[in-house]
Amino acid sequence: MPETVLENVFYDRDLSWLSFNERVLQEAERESVPLLERIKFLSIYSSNLDEFYRVRMPVLLALTKLSKKETNNIHLEEDLLTEVNTAIRNHQQQYGQILKSGIIPQLQKNKINFVYGNDVPDALNPIISSYFLSQVLAFLQPVNLAEAKSSFFPNNNELYFLINLIQNEKEETIILNIPSNNLPRFYKTTIGEETFIVFLDDIVRSNLDVLFKEGEIVGCFSFKITRTAEIDLKDEYAGNLADQIEKQLQKRDFGFATRFLHQPGIPEATMKLVAKKLSLKNANVVEGGRYHNLKDLFSFPVNIPKLSNPEWPKINYPTIIKGKSLYEEILEKDMLINPPYQSYDSVLRFFNEAAIDVQVEEIYITLYRVASDSKIVNALISAAKNGKKVFVLVELKARFDEANNIKWAKKMKEAGVEISYSVTALKVHAKIALVKRKVGLRYIYSGLFATGNFNEATANFYTDHVLMTAHQGMLREMELLFIFLAKRIKPTDPDLIQFNYLLVAQFNLQQRFIALIHREILHAKKGEKASITIKLNNLEEKVLIAKLYEASQAGVKIELIVRGICRLIPGVKGMSENIKVRRIVDRYLEHGRVFVFHNQGDEEIYLGSADWMNRNIYRRIEVCFPIFDEAIKKEIKSMIKLQLEDNVQAVLLNDKMINIPIVTKQEPKQSQYRIYQLLKQ
Repeated sequence: MPETVLENVFYDRDLSWLSFNERVLQEAERESVPLLERIKFLSIYSSNLDEFYRVRMPVLLALTKLSKKETNNIHLEEDLLTEVNTAIRNHQQQYGQILKSGIIPQLQKNKINFVYGNDVPDALNPIISSYFLSQVLAFLQPVNLAEAKSSFFPNNNELYFLINLIQNEKEETIILNIPSNNLPRFYKTTIGEETFIVFLDDIVRSNLDVLFKEGEIVGCFSFKITRTAEIDLKDEYAGNLADQIEKQLQKRDFGFATRFLHQPGIPEATMKLVAKKLSLKNANVVEGGRYHNLKDLFSFPVNIPKLSNPEWPKINYPTIIKGKSLYEEILEKDMLINPPYQSYDSVLRFFNEAAIDVQVEEIYITLYRVASDSKIVNALISAAKNGKKVFVLVELKARFDEANNIKWAKKMKEAGVEISYSVTALKVHAKIALVKRKVGLRYIYSGLFATGNFNEATANFYTDHVLMTAHQGMLREMELLFIFLAKRIKPTDPDLIQFNYLLVAQFNLQQRFIALIHREILHAKKGEKASITIKLNNLEEKVLIAKLYEASQAGVKIELIVRGICRLIPGVKGMSENIKVRRIVDRYLEHGRVFVFHNQGDEEIYLGSADWMNRNIYRRIEVCFPIFDEAIKKEIKSMIKLQLEDNVQAVLLNDKMINIPIVTKQEPKQSQYRIYQLLKQ
């Protein structure tokens, strides 16, 4: 790592992440957002928070414990865990208020009755009972907690009831599963012109007397347990990595509990019994609402167009020219595909044409998160069966996608595809693909550089950029990287491969970005115009942030668009007064990484896979790539300009990481809508 940097000029990464999730919650609160989209934002917030408890809370708990030992050189702000828990508690209260006071009344205005709490209309009871007896009852498995064997283990993020029951003059504590993995979370029925939607939880709750006929129910409380998501990998040379990961995945949902989320009101004696029996010693005990796993709201069973976003039909680009292959078009000029505004079909077409082209001899690709029904992988399998050499680097350690990636790796291997995995301590996060054609006596390369995964499913809602190019210099450097990756070794010498065009993490990426920032600093010090515009998902790495601070102090104007974590503190006099940070949350998830350096008017633009986080800079193979085509440069600059002008979906972050709405008398400017209109032209 380059020179050390000051420690007190960076915002906390976890509080920053929670600030982003609060921004998601703000979209659920906004009345200008269509009603069903507001419900989706509630779902996204809940899903994000679950991941936070699985991924980040174990780290915070461990650091808190370690920081108390004098022998450890680990420093953690004493009140950080308290701040995190306070922020989450405040957001949860806001969440409940949005749902009860904002969403449910608006649904009622549209004759949709979202039954919430104990207010089940009498007319629904016979219908609910029938559904319970015919569909739900078969999945219920009550467990007496006092008599539970040690093998009883509540599954990660699954729903349960904790029931206090008096039976035969004896108080018992029962755990009962809510079978939302087997049945839809919401039951929908119609009475007259009114639609009713009922939680599966309430259907079970209102029929508990069927299960416990001889007992008196004195308390029923919903809960769920969230468990750590980390998997433990041994040294990369100890056996087959895929086998190791498969074994660890079987254990993942049996990891230690990081959160016990429960409905209020559980008696103290019951809590002590639960903590003992369910091994909750290190878990955060969090008082929540009546319902958990509200990420299930994503499947809310209502589809009314007027309550949803208006459709934006995908733009077909490039236009298909009969008799002309995509390869021939790429030879003539670089092309930039911008999903989800533009159809991902052209990316699929790139691989489909390569699979059957007799001139194609070799195909190389990195796969990080594979679609569950991947057309790209099927094209690679066809290419291998058609006699082509197909090399695929599958990243098995993509969190929560490990099992799916292993499944596809096995299928490809069976078809004759050459499969390689990254080493244990280094993820390959680059999104690159290379096709080698033999034309006459020489090879001509074509390829793809992308900011997002080669995944046609996520391409429907992640904003990304895919460069299709025949730039032989860039593609030969890509080939060198593939040759290196096939060796499955860690880079020990950054000068092992010389990259002149590409910025590759572990080799030259951080150094080149520092040099590009420094050049702007030198221009500013000469009194010349100097500016930097960067768009990222997350900004965490301290050396690069410190360099941006240095640039700000030199007078470089810096515009940042950071969707999630941002440890840079903007607008601080003497440190970052020339830096503005925006956050955009809209119908699509902002995912593309863009880097624009003014360079005395001869702008250098890079796109790529790399966020500026520790993991991306120090523990991953990432690729950022230059844009040379002037028309594409202009297009990228136009899109970024529209985002910097956004006064509807964008907020500014202040030095406390608070999302500040942009108040203006100007006409509303929603960047995603304007980008869609721009690309339609």
